[in-house]
Amino acid sequence: MNPQQVLIGIGSNLDDPKKQVSRAIAVLNTIQETRLLLRSSLYSSSPRGPQDQNNFVNAATLIETYLNPAQLLNSLQTIESDFGRLKKRRWGERIIDLDIVFFGQQEVSLSNPNLTIPHAEALLRDFVMIPCLEICPEWRLPNGKPLRDYTSGCETHNLHQLG
Repeated sequence: MNPQQVLIGIGSNLDDPKKQVSRAIAVLNTIQETRLLLRSSLYSSSPRGPQDQNNFVNAATLIETYLNPAQLLNSLQTIESDFGRLKKRRWGERIIDLDIVFFGQQEVSLSNPNLTIPHAEALLRDFVMIPCLEICPEWRLPNGKPLRDYTSGCETHNLHQLG
């Protein structure tokens, strides 16, 4: 199998979110048969869900992997678990969130584990799209359209790049 380039979305809003996101990026490079190619800047965004929580710190990475989508998802979920992630409510606070946004040009829909690629709501989220476009401005979707063509349809979350 040839390696695939994969965009991973990362977010945190608990326990020093900048530190959590930076730590997660470093850990991505330890996944077997995977290497980190690029990382975006860190961004701050307001929560998508309940507003009674802290702002998020978001980023994106480009990795290259020989793993298949289900294997990569398993590795990401292990990292989340190792960080102490607990899901208390939908779109709620989290110590780390790692999402496969795009897996090469593949389209994947697996009911078990719950995995949809491209990520089901990525094209609607500025906190996913902008970091991804920062590192992969020429990325194309499986339908051949440039990712940048979808930014005008994003919900806004007071996104700004952190220094």
